[in-house]
Amino acid sequence: MTLKRSLTILLLCTSLGGPLIAWSADNFRGVTVAVLDGDTVEVLTDQHEQRRIRLAGIDAPEKSQAYGQRSKQNLASMVAGKLVDVVDHGRDKYGRTIGSLSVGGLDVNAEQVKAGYAWVYARYNRDSRLPALEEEARRGQLGLWRDPKPTAPWEYRHSK
Repeated sequence: MTLKRSLTILLLCTSLGGPLIAWSADNFRGVTVAVLDGDTVEVLTDQHEQRRIRLAGIDAPEKSQAYGQRSKQNLASMVAGKLVDVVDHGRDKYGRTIGSLSVGGLDVNAEQVKAGYAWVYARYNRDSRLPALEEEARRGQLGLWRDPKPTAPWEYRHSK
């Protein structure tokens, strides 16, 4: 892109009252340095701060649960070592950042559900697109939906 074109876009956005994409001061970018399980990662921010991120609106199988390792591997294939954008939705009771992740425009939270490696965490979900993606994965018997009687992670944790 030429400098002239970049300046034109910048002026257009400024004249419209700001950027075309809402970006809060709480949102950030960083490199994924660890994938802990199918819904939790650690990101090293531009400010060299390591932050633990719990993916918003989803709940993946526990590592010791059926499909837990596959869920972790699927998430790692999308984000490990990559630059991610994090939309910060606040903190959970463990102090983790609840966040929506994207890599190059790919919605990571949605992709985990779409691939059948996470449930929609209905109790906390605010993304209206996720239930339909879960239903598609169920119908297609993708990921954990191959199991005839999959156990939701919140039920699995409760039974321990």
